[in-house]
Amino acid sequence: MGTTFIGTRIANARKNRNISQAQLAEHMFVSPQAVGKWERGESIPDLLTFNRLAEVLGVDLNYFSENFQSTATEAPPAETGSTPPPEPPPAGHGDRPRWDMSQGNWANVDFSGLKNLHGQFSASNMQHCTFIGSDLSGLLLKRNNVDACDFSGSDFANSHIHSSNVHKDVFKDCSLKGTRFTGSNVYACDFTGADLTGVTFASSGFEKNIVAQTVWNRTSFIETQLVDIVFDGTMQDCSFENCVCTRVTFRNATIINTFFKNVNLKKVQFVDCRVDRISYAFLKNGKADMSGITLLAENAE
Repeated sequence: MGTTFIGTRIANARKNRNISQAQLAEHMFVSPQAVGKWERGESIPDLLTFNRLAEVLGVDLNYFSENFQSTATEAPPAETGSTPPPEPPPAGHGDRPRWDMSQGNWANVDFSGLKNLHGQFSASNMQHCTFIGSDLSGLLLKRNNVDACDFSGSDFANSHIHSSNVHKDVFKDCSLKGTRFTGSNVYACDFTGADLTGVTFASSGFEKNIVAQTVWNRTSFIETQLVDIVFDGTMQDCSFENCVCTRVTFRNATIINTFFKNVNLKKVQFVDCRVDRISYAFLKNGKADMSGITLLAENAE
């Protein structure tokens, strides 16, 4: 299987989906330069990346094989009208329904009040869906595309969002306690009033999200790219490790017992922030601009 052939296949499928190299790169969690190298035949994705690429481009994995004969290069477009939610399967007396929503294409569906999904929603494409007030605790999202959905007031406690694209979604007043985001891109979402206690973002992107009045308690950012984020309110027992920060600001924030390791704090702006002594030490050691930082009264000399 030649790299030039594969590159041509990728370029054709991308153009048929009417998306740019930059947009494809965003969905794939890679750089636009990497997509360019694929399409020029200078490199090829690994097997796991091929699986994700096929999902994003709406093609069968065999499409990248030289033996693939079909001329169809894209999946049928999602219905623009409202699609009714699936009927629950019959359950015995006292049983909880088990709905397997995985590998579905859900568009403009109102799932408000949905319960008991747990691991049954992986590898699905969800666009403009409504999940207001739903119980999504313990949910596993793996290789999902979640675009412009409204999860306001829902419970995401102890969920795992892995290798997924989370784009322009609303998480207002959600509980995400104990949730893990791994290898995912979280972009332009609204977390206003959300509880992110014990949440971990690892090897992910966290960009242009609204985090006003968000609860930060034992929240961890590990090897995560933070872009265009303004933190406010109280941040306690949190950690930032090996993160890349671009246009990140802490404004009117109270920072307590928060750990910063291998983070270039010279590019982070602090405005009217109050910190305890240990957080102050971490910030100073990281070469942060301390002019917008003051010690909390009980910590001041």
